[in-house]
Amino acid sequence: MKIDIQSRDVFYVSDGTAITCETIGHVVLGQFPFNANEKTFPFVESKEKLEDLLREIEISFIKNGVKPLVFFSMVITELKEALLQSNCYGYDILGSLVQQVETDIQIAPVPQLQRSRSVSKDSDTYFDRIAAIEYTLAHDDGVTLKGLEKADIILLGVSRSGKTPTSLYMAMQFGLRVVNYPFIDDDLSRLRLLPEFEIHRHKLFGLTIDPQRLTEIRQNRLAGSDYASNEQCLHELQTVEALFRREAIPYINTSSLSVEEISTRVLEKAGLRRRLL
Repeated sequence: MKIDIQSRDVFYVSDGTAITCETIGHVVLGQFPFNANEKTFPFVESKEKLEDLLREIEISFIKNGVKPLVFFSMVITELKEALLQSNCYGYDILGSLVQQVETDIQIAPVPQLQRSRSVSKDSDTYFDRIAAIEYTLAHDDGVTLKGLEKADIILLGVSRSGKTPTSLYMAMQFGLRVVNYPFIDDDLSRLRLLPEFEIHRHKLFGLTIDPQRLTEIRQNRLAGSDYASNEQCLHELQTVEALFRREAIPYINTSSLSVEEISTRVLEKAGLRRRLL
């Protein structure tokens, strides 16, 4: 029987948040030409939760006739062994690395549930992360322009160009305080920066997108509206990109980039340091 490789079920499993599994899994799967039907299972730290996962794996196997891919990070040996005996292809994202480090430094690891070398509720960095997320949420989509002096970066762009997910990713992953502002009709008509942004020019960074892609995104949100029309999208993008060029604001096109890629490129071009928390 010929197996359809156009799509595969992919599970991300961890006894913690599963963010690391998702990140590594996305990088690995980006090398293969198939669509991933993804589902995340965080905090799998008991037999009961593992049983729920095993049921999902079996359902996927029976439905599709092919084993799902499972990227996992778990420290309880019994749970890992039970997972690997199921109808899945399992990939322990930390196992080989831990073994290699143990071999190199000759120190035995001491596995602990939800352990992270970089995140600790007892450290200032944990609270810095929370503060960055709260600041970014408060400054999402131009809700307020107060406190711009505390911002690490200010993202500008038309509506639906990727500002909000990028802002939140940068706050959660890098601990950065991010403001994002969507250009509205008044901004487009006068083609100038708001006075609030003038003294923070060094923090400004633009996001743009291909007109066709923007139209598709807006049609999914408000089909048939002027807001989602080809003409409106093209007009807004041409106007905003002209502003970016005139004001010497660096910008990137987000059309074919993931949130992770957008964030990394913004940091690189803006010269910002990652705050690995």
